[in-house]
Order: sequence, then structure tokens, then C-alpha cells
Amino acid sequence: MSTTKKSWRDRLASYPHLPSVKEIPAAMRPRHGEGTIATPSPQEVEAAMRSIPEGRLATVMGIGEDIALRHEATIGCTVTTAIFAHMVAHAAEEGPKTQDAAPWWRTLKVDGELNAKYPGGIEAQMSKLEAEGHTVVQRGKRYFVEDFAKKLTGTR
Repeated sequence: MSTTKKSWRDRLASYPHLPSVKEIPAAMRPRHGEGTIATPSPQEVEAAMRSIPEGRLATVMGIGEDIALRHEATIGCTVTTAIFAHMVAHAAEEGPKTQDAAPWWRTLKVDGELNAKYPGGIEAQMSKLEAEGHTVVQRGKRYFVEDFAKKLTGTR
């Protein structure tokens, strides 16, 4: 048996059952109501992240909302979207640096917060964002892009 760890790219390819649209689970209904939930494929999340132009930003929540619209679902699964965004970021960094690698640093958490779980942590994301002209501010122990909402782009 091989102990070789799966590459991030291989991990992204290991969800053949996605995307899917299902009824919103009972446990989520008090918060989200009745309807359907779209769970994206890793490829959809990667495509959304690739489509964010320089100088613009997206949030995991926004990508989830775009995916819900695309699948005609009531809501998008932002937990799965966030997990796949993390995987896309690591896959982009593990391979050769190419022009078409996903610009993962442009995808933020809710409220414009930087993601410490991305490759290189807050410092790497902050450096890439500042190189594109964004201002990062610290609030407590967390970091945010200033005026991020003015720079959001739809990823549809």
C-alpha cells in the first residue's frame, strides 16, 4: 500500500457525484426555510475563482449564491464552497505557476475577511492582495480588505 499523499489536484477530482441539488435538510430549515440547496462540484468553485479579474474580489458566500442561481436552487452550500475554495487555493500553489492558475487570494471569507487556511496563511494572501492595490486592515486578531464590498464581482 502506498503512503503517498493525494495531491490537491487529485482531491479536487474525487467528487464525481457533485454538483447536486437536494431539499434543504430539516436541521437547516429553521435558518434557511424550505427549498433546495445546491452543493457545488470542486470544478464549479475553481471556475468561479478563476473568473475573478485582477482588482476585483469575491466571497465564498457570493460564490455559493451564484452556484445556487446557476442550479435554480434556493441556497448554495457555503460550507462545501469554502472547503473547495481551500482545496483550489492549495492546488494552485502545488503545481507549476501558470497563467491559468486560480487567483485564490481574491476569494475572501464573509465580510471581506482574509483566510488563514489558504497557502502561506494571512501573510501570503495579504501580500498578493496589496500587490493588486487592495488595502488590508487588522481588526482585533483578524484581517479584512477595506471597502471590499465595492470591489465584489459576480462570478456567474
